[in-house]
Amino acid sequence: MIIVPIKEGENIERALKKFKRKFEKTGTLRELRARQAFEKPSITNRDKRKKAVYIQQLQREEEA
Repeated sequence: MIIVPIKEGENIERALKKFKRKFEKTGTLRELRARQAFEKPSITNRDKRKKAVYIQQLQREEEA
């Protein structure tokens, strides 16, 4: 459960912004979206490798 302490006289929009930030940090929404569609572990690993290769290429280009 997310608790957002509100000071007396604090703007409701500011409190809502704090809540949204805390909610985003928990990663709940990201996890829900990931669970909606099952992805095989082999596909997950393939995507990780593709991303690693891409990042390596960017770093090589940056060095050159």
